[in-house]
Amino acid sequence: MDWSRYRFRSLWRIAAAPEAVYALLERPHEYPAWWPQVREARRTGASSGALRFRSLLPYDLSVTAHETRRDPQERVLEAALYGDLEGWVRWTAAADHTGGGTRLLFEEDVVVNKPLLRRLAVPCRPLLRANHALMMRQGRRGMAAALRAQGAPGAEAV
Repeated sequence: MDWSRYRFRSLWRIAAAPEAVYALLERPHEYPAWWPQVREARRTGASSGALRFRSLLPYDLSVTAHETRRDPQERVLEAALYGDLEGWVRWTAAADHTGGGTRLLFEEDVVVNKPLLRRLAVPCRPLLRANHALMMRQGRRGMAAALRAQGAPGAEAV
């Protein structure tokens, strides 16, 4: 087992239309405005960008992201990541037929390349996973607030 490899899967239920959620997600350069742990996001090309993340733990992760899939019909966004994390990330926004709004699936499969985190991979793995969970929880709340501010009807995290 590669202790530096992480697979994450988060399900967010957002009380807003899938089209509104997808529209917000397809502008990653705006993520810092609503997601506190995304400290920096800037475009570097038509379908690429540089991002810097920092959650509760005192370290930054910097990546370059290259869009590999943008499907407005299926509302899927996917990117390859390089840098402190190497792998891929995917968002899939679908109508939530059980509670209304959007069922937003986040999937990530990455290897940590940052040397300090590789050295701490075994003893700190539970802490690193908890740090990621906190980041995702606050991202969901930030998204709901951003959608409310944009006037998306009834937008709130559920």
